[in-house]
Amino acid sequence: MLKFLRSSATILAALLGIAGVVLVLYAWQLPPFTSSVQTTDNAYVRGQVTTLAPQLAGYVAQVDVQDFQHVKAGQLLVKIDDRIYEQRLQQAKATLAGQQAALANSEQRQRTAEAGIASSQAQVESAQAALTAAEASWKRIEPLLERGVSTQSQADQARAAYDQATAALHQADAAVEVSRQELASTLVSRQSLEAAVQGAQAAVRLAEIDLQNTRITAPEDGQLGEVGARLGQYVAAGTQLLTLVPDRIWVVANFKETQLPHMQVGQPVTFTVDALHGAQLRGHIERFSPAAGSEFSVIRTDNATGNFTKVAQRIPVRIQIDPQQELTDRLAPGMSVVVSVDTKVQPSSEDAVAKR
Repeated sequence: MLKFLRSSATILAALLGIAGVVLVLYAWQLPPFTSSVQTTDNAYVRGQVTTLAPQLAGYVAQVDVQDFQHVKAGQLLVKIDDRIYEQRLQQAKATLAGQQAALANSEQRQRTAEAGIASSQAQVESAQAALTAAEASWKRIEPLLERGVSTQSQADQARAAYDQATAALHQADAAVEVSRQELASTLVSRQSLEAAVQGAQAAVRLAEIDLQNTRITAPEDGQLGEVGARLGQYVAAGTQLLTLVPDRIWVVANFKETQLPHMQVGQPVTFTVDALHGAQLRGHIERFSPAAGSEFSVIRTDNATGNFTKVAQRIPVRIQIDPQQELTDRLAPGMSVVVSVDTKVQPSSEDAVAKR
């Protein structure tokens, strides 16, 4: 009897030991209980939280939104007092008008110089004709004077007329050169005037941009966080006034590196949301992180010193949420989720084409 009890106790202990080992293997998903479903609770809903701030300083003149309000792209959120910037725009436009007037005056001077050149050339032609006539008269009188037919007074008058015509031709040539130099000077100054006009146009554009920047609008559709802007508040460039959460959201799941071998882009994913009483939603793997999460840490670990204990690293996996699900509009960035991926399921043909 005692022998039977001892054998029964031994068998019971053995069974308990085997049950314990089986339980450990099952709990750790070790063979033969290895599952194709990879799960992690290190996963969260993500979105692009945009902080909106002014690019210039001024007093808040208008706040058209409230906390957590849904807004459309281009909708006015906050307006800064624009009186100073409106006057700066008018001042810049006045400066531009002055520069354009100076440029127009330069164009008028160019036309005047061109007309002066034409007039001087006409004077050259007239002086050339007068010189030709005076030279002909002198050539007729000079031989007559040598033969005593013409008087010395007539010869002196003809010579004087010839010399005067020569001087007039030189004067006309000089006038043409003066007109040409005036035209060249006008054309040279034109470049600086055109540059001044371009600078004034840029100043007007900058003033217009500053005036537009007094209106802070929603860059895209989304929902606001807490609105920090207050009516009459003085704000500087870069002051955080409010935040916008766009409608685009996704899930980032941090899997252990040992869970990744059979994961592929496009594989279907299911995840449960803690904030929705464990409601299950669907998605699919969109892409994998190019590095482990530890590589993006501000203070990176150095495993080359001290004792080393190998720790499985986490690789972020981005999961796109499938559309047309009832509860997706209740998801918000930061919510905790539990993600499961069945690595035996192959991605669809469309996802495979997109991957290639």
